[in-house]
Amino acid sequence: MQLIRGFNAVHARAAGCVLSIGTYDGLHLGHQALLARVHEHAARLHRPAVLLTFEPTPREYLSPANPPARLTSLRERWRILSGLPLDYLWLLRFGEALRNLSAEDFAQLLARALAPEVVVVGHDFRFAKHGEATAAVLAQGGRRHGFDVDVLAPVMLDGERISSSGVRAALERGDFAGARRWLGRPWSMRGRVIAGSRLGRDLGFPTANLPLERRRAPVGGIFAVRVHGAGALPHAGVASLGTRPTVDGSRLLLEAHVFDFQGDLYGHEIEVEFVAKLRDEERFATLAALTAQMQRDASEARRILNV
Repeated sequence: MQLIRGFNAVHARAAGCVLSIGTYDGLHLGHQALLARVHEHAARLHRPAVLLTFEPTPREYLSPANPPARLTSLRERWRILSGLPLDYLWLLRFGEALRNLSAEDFAQLLARALAPEVVVVGHDFRFAKHGEATAAVLAQGGRRHGFDVDVLAPVMLDGERISSSGVRAALERGDFAGARRWLGRPWSMRGRVIAGSRLGRDLGFPTANLPLERRRAPVGGIFAVRVHGAGALPHAGVASLGTRPTVDGSRLLLEAHVFDFQGDLYGHEIEVEFVAKLRDEERFATLAALTAQMQRDASEARRILNV
């Protein structure tokens, strides 16, 4: 899979493609079904398979003060998509120009930029100004501009429609098993380890620290986790995702303590898989009280993870 940013050279590289469009946050089983349909059309027509997505996401752009929680960063989406049968990821920066496109202008943009053979969207697809480009409206535009639109029906599991909002709701209530069923994999966060204050090391719990930057996470608190990337096999651990109120922290940080690990992870890219929530984050009166609770958290995480 190759990355195309903006409009430069997109037509020459992926013209006549089979295209899907959307945020694809989480890449759950519904998204995977859409991309499987893209692959079917692309294989039948001998055309490249392309996914058009956006950064920031439209909802992040429209609600900067209260953005929705992100299930996957762009880097995480890239990693997951790289394992799927896609030829190109077309990334556009979402801003006023895209926000204010009419449905007709949007159909024209697709035809001019890519001249797609088929556009595959979900039944709830909405884009363009005021969300006027629904799946049905896009299909009408496709007939005028020379592309077919294939609308995928809802993907159901356990009697419910799979959706990113449903995955977020499961994570918020600590239902990691339910989120895993809808995602088709465990939910995790991935990043490069940065240097911290070394307070955890001083307290006997050295941590690998991952910054969230501008991303809003769908969970917060203390968790039993598995850490990938700290060796050939996953390591059990305990993690905190929050602002560290006991030490007057201000920025969101994911801190993972890897059990029975001796080594330096600074600069390494790791993946933290969330298994179970232990408790909410809280402020302790003293560092001694915090350390005692960390020891209890570690014992509970070891029990849950059978370490």
